[in-house]
Amino acid sequence: MGMKRGKRWLAGLLCAAITLTAGGLPAWAEGAPSVIIDTESGETQAQATSEEVPAWASSDGVVPTEAAALEVGGKSAILIEMSSGQVLFEKNPHEKLPIASVTKVMTLLLIMEAVDEGKLTYETPVTCSAHAASMGGSQIWLEEGETMTVHELLKAIAVVSANDACAMMAEQISGSEEGFVARMNERAAELGMKDTLFTDCCGLDEAAYSSAYDVALMSRELMKHPKITEYTTIWMDTLRDGKSQLVNTNKLVRHYSGATGLKTGTTSKAGHCLSATAQRDGMSLCAVILGCTTTDERFGGARKMLDYGFANYAVYTPTVDEAALSPVKVLRGVESTVQPQMDALKSLLIKKGQEKAITQSFELAQDLEAPVFERQIIGKLTLSMDGSVLAEYDVYAARAVEKLGIKQAFARIFRALIA
Repeated sequence: MGMKRGKRWLAGLLCAAITLTAGGLPAWAEGAPSVIIDTESGETQAQATSEEVPAWASSDGVVPTEAAALEVGGKSAILIEMSSGQVLFEKNPHEKLPIASVTKVMTLLLIMEAVDEGKLTYETPVTCSAHAASMGGSQIWLEEGETMTVHELLKAIAVVSANDACAMMAEQISGSEEGFVARMNERAAELGMKDTLFTDCCGLDEAAYSSAYDVALMSRELMKHPKITEYTTIWMDTLRDGKSQLVNTNKLVRHYSGATGLKTGTTSKAGHCLSATAQRDGMSLCAVILGCTTTDERFGGARKMLDYGFANYAVYTPTVDEAALSPVKVLRGVESTVQPQMDALKSLLIKKGQEKAITQSFELAQDLEAPVFERQIIGKLTLSMDGSVLAEYDVYAARAVEKLGIKQAFARIFRALIA
């Protein structure tokens, strides 16, 4: 406890020194005893809170039209479209590499799933154990016995990559960090992450590894929880009634239009890593870059990939020609027709400008033999472009139609005769 208080005092002292030498922190941090950043990034507090726009944030205006012309740094990288999972760019996507705090994408995913399953609420209080309080690296300086809500701990993990907050949540969900790590690896297998091994809940242990492709898989799964962006898009916020100021290391949140997250990671072995997500015009992308030599290289590489995706691709949502869904005749049924219906059509990822070249064709049964079952497939919609099939969608019977019985047949004949 005494050592923790000493560390907190030192952090406050450093903050005060930076305030004097850097011309003062922004107004939101004035008078605050502590400004907390992800210390693993290597940035000072002055750099983290700087108003200056970094060079990597400014595009030169030249975005390649083909993935082969896209040049990014790092040892490995990938760009995917989130709704389809389609890979738009890749560079050594399956190379097994340490990913540092990008590991926390899986930790955040398991927390969000625990909330969905009713095991936790955002207001559930969690108490810091001795193990959680002993975590090194980036942290929010939690004391043993200190209590925070799941909401506060999510904020700490997403914004400043707090290892102590990760350990608290791991113990809350699985009883121990070891049990939580086992679940992390189980979930990775369920998601098809074949290049991954987790050995802790936060990424401190450099024996762990993953790949750009696997990071994209778990990032895509995490972003299926819309509420996570309430945490991953935070630039500056506070904990402990304003006494602890938080600054996000993911500068895309500040300097990239449409940024929605997601997680940075840095160690001497892993280098500078990033899983970056963004959304524009109804399309969401995830750019992962691992093993960069500088933080500017990772942010610049992610920005280039995202720029390429947004400049060249669009999400196309087809609409159904309702006139084509005319009733289908039913032979020997208690009803003479059945109405076709379709589920909502899934969107397609296309190159920009291709929308007008897409054609629709319906194949619908001319008649059906009773009985007809509800949601029986009775036709198909095909979307094509330049002679190639883009997608096919089933057409269903909107309701069941029973076979006409003898008595019902005679009744129908009698009504026809007297009509």
